[in-house]
Amino acid sequence: MVAEKERLKNSLWKKWGPYVSDRQWGTVREDYSAEGDAWNYTTHDMARSKAWRWGEESIAGICDDEQLLCFAVGFWNKKGAILKERYFGLTNHQGNHGEDVKELYYYLDNTPSHSYMRMLYKYPQQEFPYRQLIEENKKRTKEEAEFEIIDTGIFDDDKYFDIFIEYAKESPDDILIRITVHNRANESASLNLIPSLWFRNTWAWGYDDYKPQLSATAQNIIDVYHKNLGQYYLFSEGRHDLIFCDNETNTQRLYGHQSGTTYYKDGINDHIVHGMDSVNKNLNGTKAALNYELCIAPGESATVRVSLCKDAKYSFARFDKIFERRKQEADIFYREVLDNEKQKDIFNIKKQALAGLLWNKQFYYFNVHQWLNGDPAQPTPPPERKNARNAEWENLDNKEILSMPDKWEFPWFASWDMAFHCLPLAMVDIDFAKSQLLFLTKEWYMHPNGQLPAYEWNFSDSNPPIHAMAAWEVYRMGKAANNNKGDLRFLEKIFHKLMLNFTWWVNRKDARGNNIFQGGFLGLDNIGVFERNSSLPTGGYLEQADATSWMAMYSLNLLNISQELSLHISAYHEISSKFFEHFLHIAGAMNGQNENLWDDEDDFYYDKLRLPDNGSVLMKIRSMVGLIPLFVVETIPDNEIIPDNSFYKRMKWFKENRPDLSDLVSHWGKTNKNGIHLISLLRGYRMKMILKKLLDENEFLSDYGIRSVSKYHLDNPYQFYVNGDAYRVKYNPGESDSAVFGGNSNWRGPVWLPMNALIIKGLRSFYLYYGEDFKIECPTGSGIYLTLNEVADELVRRITKIFASSAEGLRPVYGDSWKQQTDKYFKDHILFYEYFHGDNGKGLGASHQTGWTALIAYFSLSIGL
Repeated sequence: MVAEKERLKNSLWKKWGPYVSDRQWGTVREDYSAEGDAWNYTTHDMARSKAWRWGEESIAGICDDEQLLCFAVGFWNKKGAILKERYFGLTNHQGNHGEDVKELYYYLDNTPSHSYMRMLYKYPQQEFPYRQLIEENKKRTKEEAEFEIIDTGIFDDDKYFDIFIEYAKESPDDILIRITVHNRANESASLNLIPSLWFRNTWAWGYDDYKPQLSATAQNIIDVYHKNLGQYYLFSEGRHDLIFCDNETNTQRLYGHQSGTTYYKDGINDHIVHGMDSVNKNLNGTKAALNYELCIAPGESATVRVSLCKDAKYSFARFDKIFERRKQEADIFYREVLDNEKQKDIFNIKKQALAGLLWNKQFYYFNVHQWLNGDPAQPTPPPERKNARNAEWENLDNKEILSMPDKWEFPWFASWDMAFHCLPLAMVDIDFAKSQLLFLTKEWYMHPNGQLPAYEWNFSDSNPPIHAMAAWEVYRMGKAANNNKGDLRFLEKIFHKLMLNFTWWVNRKDARGNNIFQGGFLGLDNIGVFERNSSLPTGGYLEQADATSWMAMYSLNLLNISQELSLHISAYHEISSKFFEHFLHIAGAMNGQNENLWDDEDDFYYDKLRLPDNGSVLMKIRSMVGLIPLFVVETIPDNEIIPDNSFYKRMKWFKENRPDLSDLVSHWGKTNKNGIHLISLLRGYRMKMILKKLLDENEFLSDYGIRSVSKYHLDNPYQFYVNGDAYRVKYNPGESDSAVFGGNSNWRGPVWLPMNALIIKGLRSFYLYYGEDFKIECPTGSGIYLTLNEVADELVRRITKIFASSAEGLRPVYGDSWKQQTDKYFKDHILFYEYFHGDNGKGLGASHQTGWTALIAYFSLSIGL
């Protein structure tokens, strides 16, 4: 029996985990300004001195599942002006391509119970280049690349520390911590290594004045007690100082007045760096640190061992043995999860992707009602906030462990990101994947009107409605792994809430009631000429090919779910036909004779601009929005359609009475030789025409997957004129050169893994119906013809090539960064970026988006998806 699988049966093993955010400063939930200026209200410079209201931040931090007690590691190289206790990055206004972390760290291993975790932080031995990173990026335009920490040259002469932080659980409440510091330089170097322990400040807001305490009982023991957690101890080895202060805001430094607190949150920083008398000599407080002074010879390493546990008589005698055992168990677990992956390099890439996904869990706490109204013991927030961001979401009260897109750049949940996260999450911890999907449908997340919250910057934005797709896929994965027995309770619970959300979409996002949908930006920043979340300069609105296709897919997802439930519960027979009919009406609207989104001249789907005079214009941008109809495909075995139920009868009625609708949809009334029905937006001709562009290397097909905008627009930019002003979209394979929507991501050419995943999934579904006899030219114009399954395999190969080491030992993800490409201490540690250059595969955007880029672990050749 795999030990890690046994641990997952006991929820207590998840009590502790990597649940501390990489960034709390600059978030909306910590912003109490009148104007909603989150990036400036709290800053990196303030962070060491401010006690946070809603959460904590750190490097490699762990905490309990209520974030009452946190542990992390800090450093000082004797040269920086501050301790390195948190990652540094640029704000949305400082970066030439928006916010961006400017550090190098890698998530290398993690199990779903967090019984073993390992990560690497690269810390320069020179003064950290804060100023250089700010000033150089400020000089750069949107047409230039970001200036990264690797570009400063600070790692070129190997004057840096590789710091490996590892955690191993001896039991659910006994956590062993090993920090190993390697000096990569050719000369000795000194470092303060500062393991830290602190309580989240829960007492300063006026609800509960209980203040827990940390206190030294011996040189190597810190007594830890919290009324909700009980008794713990922090044990340590070797020579070090014990330093204590309080997790309280330094109001003198930040606001120019005394608060009555003696030892502020930044007291340890000021004591170590500046020698100030800023720590508690009585050795107690709500924040504590072990200060190790290390001097490491060239090429050598030093290791510090610490244990956080409940055993008052803990001994380090079994420490290394437990570590080795947990590491071996993690290896065994991943060999089983990735048993189909035989190539060592690809195996390690996928393992690191899944590890990063698990490291990106976070304790997410946000009560919008309290945030809007302020706390009893704090100043009343400005009244303008009541009419600003998220004011209509007072029902939202989140306090869970959630999967984050990237705990530095996106330290908040995003509804469509989370749906994608759940596919690779289900590979390692299907119960956690289900919990994530269910959370968003709870009444303390979902708005009373049925809307799912989008993300913290604006919960009212609309993300693509893919929650049902993820729920259905996770259900099917669990069913396949459990001898064809699915979790019907999960499926039924989420189905009822998804119907509420589906109704919200139908009532709120179909302006004319004609089954053509709007939705705004729908996650695709900068995809069109206009900012799709704002009023259009032409007046009117956009009828969106993506929104309409997503809703067609939503209908099919709910059809599948209701069909599955109807096999076990007869009450669901009729609801299946409701979603079947809705799908047909959407298909009719998209593909009808008079009003539709298909262009016969280009053989492609486009958004349509609906003008105030009721005129309309097709916005002929060859983009991802026109590929989304490929996602809208499902196959249903004939033996799952019961001849005497209402769904079968309704299908038959539609075939006989509404041939205008039924004939639009590809062969749903006929089965193939294997008894499979195909339900799709696309009949054969239109599917072939879209695939022709999709697989054209001069259009969408890159060496590294499918681009988000066709390369056709490199030489043929799309331009639209309004009152003499030109609005333009040009193929842009790399970073965004537009600030149409935020400017911190680009959908005008790069490769995005989640959309590629859905294309691959769609191709495999089409293959189940068309089989080996249907072949398509791939690449277009090559003379090579492949089945749709083989085309899907080819896309998987191209996407995998982004990360894989080539015959020359180079990884496209690292572009022209020679250090990351060739140095033995860099080249096999993978960063999982937000998106990838459409021509060379270089990683761009957020650098730890394992998140949805963890989908690389989900891709398989000829299986899965």
